[in-house]
Amino acid sequence: MTTFDDRENAFEAKFAHDADLQFKADARRNKLLGLWAADLMGKTGDDAIAYAQEVVKSDFEEAGHEDVYRKVSGDLGDKADEITIRSKMDELMAEARRQVLTETE
Repeated sequence: MTTFDDRENAFEAKFAHDADLQFKADARRNKLLGLWAADLMGKTGDDAIAYAQEVVKSDFEEAGHEDVYRKVSGDLGDKADEITIRSKMDELMAEARRQVLTETE
């Protein structure tokens, strides 16, 4: 192999690794968001876990995170406004990334 091929393979491997980490972080954020929303709705135990799984699944409806926001916003109703939900999504994404990176080390 040439140096160019080696570099190309390294870039492809890094891209695949980064995409995998992002997918895991997105799923973790959605789970954490679901647990947070479940708590606001008074769900506990298995009901809270089941709801968190629904939120994770909602992310597969379309590209981006608007489907997750719509799911949680619709379910929470007046328990949380848009700014609160979006802020929580950002906060939990940072936490999810930390968790995923810690697990992969």
